[in-house]
Amino acid sequence: MNTELLASLVGKMVKVNRGGPESRTGKVLYGGDDHFALLTEKEGVVYFNSSHVKSITQDLQSNVEEASEESMEFLKEDTLGALFTSLRNQQVIINRGGPEKLEGFLDNVNDDYVTLVLQDEVVRLATFHVKSISHNTNAKDEDSSESQESSNEQSSSQESNQEKSSSKKSKKRHRSALYLDEMEGAESGYSK
Repeated sequence: MNTELLASLVGKMVKVNRGGPESRTGKVLYGGDDHFALLTEKEGVVYFNSSHVKSITQDLQSNVEEASEESMEFLKEDTLGALFTSLRNQQVIINRGGPEKLEGFLDNVNDDYVTLVLQDEVVRLATFHVKSISHNTNAKDEDSSESQESSNEQSSSQESNQEKSSSKKSKKRHRSALYLDEMEGAESGYSK
């Protein structure tokens, strides 16, 4: 896709690619030399590598509320390499769908590859094979909700363990009390 075409589509509703895991619909926010920014309803701003875009379909009948581009927070970089550098040290999603989707921390960037740190892996992906990239805005929310769930599970398991422990202690007390009662009954000649 050339720069002039992308510039003519800024502010317009389009569908990127006709189908498949990288197909998205949204408003074009910016067109760089080799990439463009698309505002999607569900995923926010997604940056597409122009060399991997097969088609852009303009929706002529959509009535889009014109959102001011100044109010939208997105990166305006001339090149994809500069965009990668701007996203460095952030949680990102690369290649939005399909088996090539990666979510992690963008650690290093150079002309040949990007380094992404996943939970227990370090992935080096050739920059040419990056079809799309975006901020992973849900990462912090997921991390905080996961840690909240984890702490809730820990506290409920601790409570459960305490209940079991106190239940065992009370059973032991009951047994020992019965044993003492039986012993006292045996000493006094009383039997059940």
